Amino acid sequence: MAKPKSSYRCTACQYTVAKWVGRCPECGEWGSVEEAAPVLAAVANRPGATAARAGAALIPNSPATPLSEVSATISRAKPTGIPELDRVLGGGIVPGSVVLLAGEPGVGKSTLLLEVVHRWARRGPEDRSLYVTGEESAGQVRLRADRTGAVHERVYLAAESDLATVFGHVDQVKPTLLIVDSVQTMLAADVEGVTGGVTQVRAITAALTTLAKTSGIPVLLIGHVTKDGAVAGPRALEHLVDVVLHFEGDKHSTLRMLRGVKNRFGSADEVGCFELHEDGIECVADPSGLFLHHREDTVPGTAVTVTMDGKRAMLGEVQGLVVTTQNPSPRRAVSGMDASRVAMVLAVLAKHGNVRTHDKEVYAATVGGMRVTEPSADLALALAIASAYRDTSLPSGLVVLGEVGLAGEVRRVTAVGRRLSEAARLGFTHAVVPHGCGPHPAGIKVTEVGSLQEALRVLPRRLRPVPE
Repeated sequence: MAKPKSSYRCTACQYTVAKWVGRCPECGEWGSVEEAAPVLAAVANRPGATAARAGAALIPNSPATPLSEVSATISRAKPTGIPELDRVLGGGIVPGSVVLLAGEPGVGKSTLLLEVVHRWARRGPEDRSLYVTGEESAGQVRLRADRTGAVHERVYLAAESDLATVFGHVDQVKPTLLIVDSVQTMLAADVEGVTGGVTQVRAITAALTTLAKTSGIPVLLIGHVTKDGAVAGPRALEHLVDVVLHFEGDKHSTLRMLRGVKNRFGSADEVGCFELHEDGIECVADPSGLFLHHREDTVPGTAVTVTMDGKRAMLGEVQGLVVTTQNPSPRRAVSGMDASRVAMVLAVLAKHGNVRTHDKEVYAATVGGMRVTEPSADLALALAIASAYRDTSLPSGLVVLGEVGLAGEVRRVTAVGRRLSEAARLGFTHAVVPHGCGPHPAGIKVTEVGSLQEALRVLPRRLRPVPE
């Protein structure tokens, strides 16, 4: 007879290891690995062993249905009344779906979902929404609702943290939309672990997912984030839900960005723009105006580019400043862009553009708190710095696209047609783009360049020396 095999299993994530360890290698939980029941090797390896361990097969209550006979209308999205949120969700909230909204404290998650339940309740007399809060009292939520104008008779509020009590509220209210704020504050009495721990969060999310799938009630969960911006709790939490959204924003700006990370019902790279005010949150249908400095004439050291955030084209202004200094180690200050990318562009300008800044301080920044991470803004940054170095302005109404290589070549970028269409819509008349970018939209004159030297020709000759 074969000798029984000993194995060890993590009580938090059920990960199995061959020997005992102090920390689970899968979820990182300390002290959660315990010895599991031994399994005979001969039984474990024989055919059908899995079915034997799982128990006898059960006859299903309903037979499997051919895919062609499944109705597609049961999962049709219902608009929330907030266009930017519906854009990211793929048209609206799907019945029976579970949506996880994550973000830093104070970014506006509760304010956004309070507006969602208010708009949802205004849809009709049968649409009731239940807002469950485990972090705030009912009075605090009412004060925020009064400030943002989200008070409605069909919006029900429950300040509860016990999961069983929450299910009782669902049975009484019978809502068509459920909000849980937040999943880390909920507690399941029959599950071991502390509130907000790995075991509790997994069990609560699984229970709410089962509720959504069996009853058809869509559930929106608010989740905390860790210091590095990831969703707090086990990574499997994101696999349990249907949609994962990240709500981002700078505390010094009113602009908020809603990004889709995972979406089983639509595209996962959509971006929604909001503006947070004291009296609520508003959709920003055209965010490009926030990232442009509106002036009549162009000034030296500025260039306009178009970046793609998901599938959304947004115009932004890149600024450069070059100052002569006596410091043997000139300063390089960057805001809103990658500092290493800026250093690379400066090196290429010195080598292939005769723009030498080794004895000058260089400052590079974006306007309006915009964050530029894609290489398509390299050429705009290069022209902005060269414009500041030569003290000449770029032509008015010009937009610049292109990635700059180390050999001084200008490489192609994606979605040039969509970028130029957005620039033409906002009144730009000229564009500098790399060679071979395909057809261009009407209404904008396009100049194709293959190298940095060709792109620098759009700058006028130096009219006056750079001020010392």
